[in-house]
Amino acid sequence: MANFALYAHLKAKPDKRAEVESLLKSARSLAQQEKGTITWYAFQEDEGSYGIFDTFDTEEAQQAHLDGPIAKALMSKAAELLVETPKIHKIKLLADKH
Repeated sequence: MANFALYAHLKAKPDKRAEVESLLKSARSLAQQEKGTITWYAFQEDEGSYGIFDTFDTEEAQQAHLDGPIAKALMSKAAELLVETPKIHKIKLLADKH
């Protein structure tokens, strides 16, 4: 079972929704290269709102992901694409089901 997770909430500017979706879809290949990232999901919550949820075995892997290329790409485009800075929540997982 993974022990740690991240949840990021993103709110796209109305005219930037397609670009946010494209950025999230393109980040999949980066997530696949991260050895410490167990699962990685990018999703649409509602019109203009998006999320990222990923899981990790260790806090070190979680932090490596936060310091990695996906977060850097997202933060470098945040002012251009998003209404506000992404809200990122560090989560300690208590139980899961596979």
